Amino acid sequence: MIKYAIFLLVLLCAGTGLHASDTIPTPFILKKTELSSGAERKNWREYHSGEGRFRILTPGDMQHKVDSIATAVGLLAYHTFFFQPMEKDADNLIYMLSYCDYPAGTVHSDSTELLPDFFAATVESAVEAVDGKLIYAGNYRHKKYPGKIWRIEYLEGGALIKTRAYMIENRYYTLQTITYKSKSLNAASEKFLASFELLW
Repeated sequence: MIKYAIFLLVLLCAGTGLHASDTIPTPFILKKTELSSGAERKNWREYHSGEGRFRILTPGDMQHKVDSIATAVGLLAYHTFFFQPMEKDADNLIYMLSYCDYPAGTVHSDSTELLPDFFAATVESAVEAVDGKLIYAGNYRHKKYPGKIWRIEYLEGGALIKTRAYMIENRYYTLQTITYKSKSLNAASEKFLASFELLW
């Protein structure tokens, strides 16, 4: 039996008057107590969200969860879409996409002076949330929109979280995969992360 806890995704509620200390971790925690045998699903399919205004390829059916999070800029609806393979030899432990909309006048993709601090604090908070180690971070763009890419080792170096995050107007998207360190170069992670498309 394999036991572990996956602490998923950190949401930085940034905006006017907010600082890194105001970072709020999502309450969404997944726990798995046992994995079944068998090969990872190869039946990739496109997942489409009209409300989320995106589409993405996943190796299984995604579940949708919505959390209401009270922040300094008001109550935010935080949407999380995830697929968790049950196979023992799965390439990744989870595939996840999340988003939330910030109120007008707080954070926007045109906020060129604010965004560097926003992303830097988000990465810092993500590392702290899992007591991990940042092994890479860099700027990244989705078409004309600013973003960030980073990787975190955690569980004493045994697991790896890969993240791509984008600010699309006032909507903040985060894409993540979590895998064992020994499978850090698996193609399925890149396929998922690279398949994200906007429906704007």
